[in-house]
Amino acid sequence: QLKLVESGGDSVQPGGSLRLSCTASGFTLDGYAIGWFRQAPGKKRERVACIGSSGSRRNYASSVKGRFTISRDSTKSTVYLQMDSLKPEDTAVYYCAASYVRWNTVAVVTTFSERDFESWGQGTQVTVSS
Repeated sequence: QLKLVESGGDSVQPGGSLRLSCTASGFTLDGYAIGWFRQAPGKKRERVACIGSSGSRRNYASSVKGRFTISRDSTKSTVYLQMDSLKPEDTAVYYCAASYVRWNTVAVVTTFSERDFESWGQGTQVTVSS
């Protein structure tokens, strides 16, 4: 099973930007769909964005569409979440996870359901506050 590691969380002011990274410890992310999720205090974990194995398919939660961009660099086996125009409501612990399915990830990206993902990282804290 993959062990994923998130990094890049920080405290920023509203309107600021951050870039989160997701890597696999000792493994490659090639072939897996990668999803970003977040959980704010007292709230359920929610979807943020996911990207398919080839990088050509993406899916975003409506709350972040147009502000966040997910991408992957296969040479570095890393998936990024570029977060711009951050709002206080984006404050949460952000997690990345890999799909159960490898290579044929079209349906995983289209559906973007938490149940299709495993190998969760430990999370990275993002705080947006003035």
